[in-house]
Amino acid sequence: MKISQKLSQLLALSCALVVTVPLALKAEDKATAATETVSKKVQYLFVHNAKDVSFADGKMTLKGIDANTVFFSDRPDRIAGQITTADFTKNWGNGADSFEADNPNATIAIFSEEEPTDIVVELSNPVLAEDSLTYDIKVLEGEIPKATGECSLFIDIIGRPLTPVSYAGVARRTARRVVRYR
Repeated sequence: MKISQKLSQLLALSCALVVTVPLALKAEDKATAATETVSKKVQYLFVHNAKDVSFADGKMTLKGIDANTVFFSDRPDRIAGQITTADFTKNWGNGADSFEADNPNATIAIFSEEEPTDIVVELSNPVLAEDSLTYDIKVLEGEIPKATGECSLFIDIIGRPLTPVSYAGVARRTARRVVRYR
């Protein structure tokens, strides 16, 4: 009788494990999925447009800058919108993964009459004064042109500097392949 009683207990324990372990694993999978969803961050590309740009002493000044900065994300989120340039510069250092914590790369596309030019730079320390926005820059690729003009500054996604899928990474691969449509 003792053997049959122990076998019954063992059988009951085995059945309990067969039922509860998969339930526990499913709950753990759900918790992992929820954590991944919460920790997923949408990554944005930001674009400044200006009437002119100048370079001096390691600084770049966007003159006649638009009052709004455009932002958008890639798939699957496909979010687009605008933020005031003033709010953009005020929020430069907010958050653990801010632009201040990890200086972004950017491509400045200059649409001069002589020759369109793209330069890849690292940005830091934005200062907005009226309709001019000045950044400290470090040139990563390209040369500062003599002639300037209207421009767009494409600021790379936070946390993805110099990667092949980042805007600056693509710009490096396509440097000197500038096409101007008239």
